Order: sequence, then C-alpha cells, then structure tokens
Amino acid sequence: QVQLVESGGGLVQAGAALRLSCAASVGTFSSYAMGWFRQAPGKERDFVAAISWSGGRSAYADSVKGRFTISRDSAKNTVYLQMNSLKPEDTAVYYCAAVFSFGPATDYPKIRDYEYQYWGQGTQVTVSS
Repeated sequence: QVQLVESGGGLVQAGAALRLSCAASVGTFSSYAMGWFRQAPGKERDFVAAISWSGGRSAYADSVKGRFTISRDSAKNTVYLQMNSLKPEDTAVYYCAAVFSFGPATDYPKIRDYEYQYWGQGTQVTVSS
C-alpha cells in the first residue's frame, strides 16, 4: 500500500513563496509518476503540476506556469512543489498523487486525476491579499 503525506502548507501573504513536500512510502519511488492537484472551496479538484517517473518531463497548469516548479528526490522518496509569487487565487487544499509508471512508453507527466492510483490527505495553502 502506497502512502503519501503532504507537508509545507500554511498561511502566507500574496507574493510570498512556499514549498510543499510529499513523502511517499513506496518500495521503488522512481517507478511512480507524481502529481499535484488542488481544490478550492466549492470548486472541483484541478491539476497543478506533474512529473514523470524519470523526472525528465514535467507539466504545469497555465495558471501556475512560470511560478511553480515540481521536482523529485528519489533518495528521499519525496516530490516537491515550489510555489513562488503566490496569489490569493492559489488558496486551496493541495493534494499529492502517485501512479505506478515505468518504462519509456509511460515516461510522461500525467495531468488527469483519474490517471492516479494513490492520493495524500492534502495540505492547506491560504494566500491573503
């Protein structure tokens, strides 16, 4: 059973930065594609960023492109989301997701929530204006 634990959320002012972490309890972390999604109150869960199992490819939602960066550290079984220049509209619960994904044919970032097998419990990010 894969477990994902997010951390790093909090309350910040607009323009500030936060780094979210997602620690995965999994045997071979490098065999999993990882993603970040978010859900604001009263809204559907939206894609934020994703990284392929090799770490060689990543994808971002247009709303965060240029401000957020996803990365992974296989030595620590952790995926990160560096969030810069935060805006009030970034306020949401942020979820980490994982899916077993290995081999050249699957080495791409997955941007749809139904592509993921495992989900964390989420971490709250609140950006004040």
